[in-house]
Amino acid sequence: MAADRDPASDDIAPNGVDTSGSFDAVGINDDTRLVYRYVLAQGTVRVEDVAQDVPLEGTDAGGMLARLRAAGLINRTSGSEGEYTAVDPRIALRALTERTEAHLDRIRAAIPDLAELFEQTADTSESGGGVHVLDDPALIGAWYTRLEHEVTTEFMAFDRPPYVLAGENPVEPLVLERGVLWRAVYAAEVLERPGAWAEIRHAAAVGEQARIARTLPTKLAIADRRTALVSATLDPHRPTAVVVEGGPLVDLLCAAFEAVWAGSVEVPASDSLDDAAPPDRGPGKDDRALLALLGSGAKDETIARELGLSERTLRRRSADLLRRLGAANRFQAGVQAVRRGWL
Repeated sequence: MAADRDPASDDIAPNGVDTSGSFDAVGINDDTRLVYRYVLAQGTVRVEDVAQDVPLEGTDAGGMLARLRAAGLINRTSGSEGEYTAVDPRIALRALTERTEAHLDRIRAAIPDLAELFEQTADTSESGGGVHVLDDPALIGAWYTRLEHEVTTEFMAFDRPPYVLAGENPVEPLVLERGVLWRAVYAAEVLERPGAWAEIRHAAAVGEQARIARTLPTKLAIADRRTALVSATLDPHRPTAVVVEGGPLVDLLCAAFEAVWAGSVEVPASDSLDDAAPPDRGPGKDDRALLALLGSGAKDETIARELGLSERTLRRRSADLLRRLGAANRFQAGVQAVRRGWL
């Protein structure tokens, strides 16, 4: 049987809605959706018709039809030919979506019990009062991700080694898209890891407000000034963290963050030198990047590597920057840069 039209050629419904991928929520992948459209277009089909006319790239056509039948979207006739016919989608799809909603409702209903089970595992202390002690890296990582998902207005963080999660943070861009104010202070030792400077600058470019401090006493994450996750030990082999939910301890940690933030060096958002200004017009973006790294206390070797310079070029540029600022050392350069509004 030849198809009247290519089922893959029309993913746009008559009302202009793109239907590609829209069936994933009810367990129907793209290949199965193509078979379903084919059956709707033909009215009655056999397995060999589907195999011949629908581009499935080796996928089992019979299995596709069986899945559609199990979902209640098509029927199989009783004849020996093994033909399949479509059920009116206005009835079949509505019933399928209602069943899916019922499954989702049952999952939602199970959340409190599952959350209680998680909390029993995560809370390894008897301290109570909104304080949880975590001594498992997986639980520490899970709590950090939980704070990212739950934050609505403001996220504050101290970033320093050691790490319990992978370096790349796929959740942060999603949080920033929600309009959350994200502020992070990085310890200078973070820059010793190759590529760290580029990662920090990228985060700043997509909306994170980033600064660098010479040292940080601990690792910290605070969501909405209500819940804090703070490292109690920095042993990479046996990390321990404390979760504090509400109360004066969270207020104290917020105050500590603000104090460190105020004394840290701002990270500019771009390394581009396209709009670099001559000395008499103030700093270019390359100057701000160099000032940020110099002020962080990072080693010359680290700064040169992250800016793509030789150490000799770095020393020359640093000396030129100090001369322009009238500073005798890096500390004075930072003070003068702040006074002039360069940072």
